[in-house]
Amino acid sequence: MKIFLNGIDLSDSDLKCLQNDLINVEDWVKAAIAGKINNCRKRLLSEWHPRLLADPEVKTVPGDETVLISFITARTDYQNRYEREELIGTDTA
Repeated sequence: MKIFLNGIDLSDSDLKCLQNDLINVEDWVKAAIAGKINNCRKRLLSEWHPRLLADPEVKTVPGDETVLISFITARTDYQNRYEREELIGTDTA
């Protein structure tokens, strides 16, 4: 999946500010995204691993991380951040 299909527009001034501190802006953005993905993956797995082990309906848990993430996100009780935030703003009373 490609992100930022239309790119990110920066003013010349903003680019110069980034270049003042960064050797390569694109490499820095890629590394920042990779770091965020890694942190999100750790949180997802640490949240769901105990939930899966406690679920009597779950007989086996995939050992491969990529398969495990697909397994988790395919569950009916899984909600991504946007879906969880939508529920917080919903008045059920």
